[in-house]
Amino acid sequence: MCGIIGYIGDKNAIHIVLDGLKKLEYRGYDSAGIACLLDGKIKTVKCKGKIKNLESLVDDNLKQSKMAIGHTRWATHGKPSDENAHPHCSGSIALVHNGIIENYAEIKKELQAEGYKFVSQTDTEVIAHLIRKYRESNLSIEEAIRKAVSRLKGSYAIVVMDEKEPDKLIGVRMESPLVVGVSNGEKFIASDVPAFLNHCNRVIFLEDGEMITLNK
Repeated sequence: MCGIIGYIGDKNAIHIVLDGLKKLEYRGYDSAGIACLLDGKIKTVKCKGKIKNLESLVDDNLKQSKMAIGHTRWATHGKPSDENAHPHCSGSIALVHNGIIENYAEIKKELQAEGYKFVSQTDTEVIAHLIRKYRESNLSIEEAIRKAVSRLKGSYAIVVMDEKEPDKLIGVRMESPLVVGVSNGEKFIASDVPAFLNHCNRVIFLEDGEMITLNK
């Protein structure tokens, strides 16, 4: 069990995501991380340990970001470490994941044979590389995510960012919780409502197999 959160709007995304992660820490405390979009590039900060450790590493410059995703981890595949902490990135893609991918070893072997380099021992990293692979086949980000998750066996809730789509956050759910918060000019997505309840109270609960694209 892990906790995930994403935000897109006009406010300090880092502050909102860190605040949400603190409310999700009951879902995992082995490691934590954030990815945000700043000046057209994804910046990632992550570390082993609790969210307070992550908070101490966040540069003030990152607080200018208006879109971010965050994760607090309970280790399943791969020991607690900086490398195994989420978000995981591949090319222009960054994502966070809650769940277990049962066929990740098979997919990992295939991707390694195609030249993709893995830096973690997690099952999640295969999702990032798969999305990148299909994105590089000139599919839209939504189509690339659909094709990637169609390969997965197991449970997942994922939230995805793409540098090439700086005005979108995309979430997908299968047998892991994912809920969306709706407010004027901003959207939230998380494992549980308390992660964003201080900011909005209009909620959409995603069903298994649903995907959602969020913008401001």
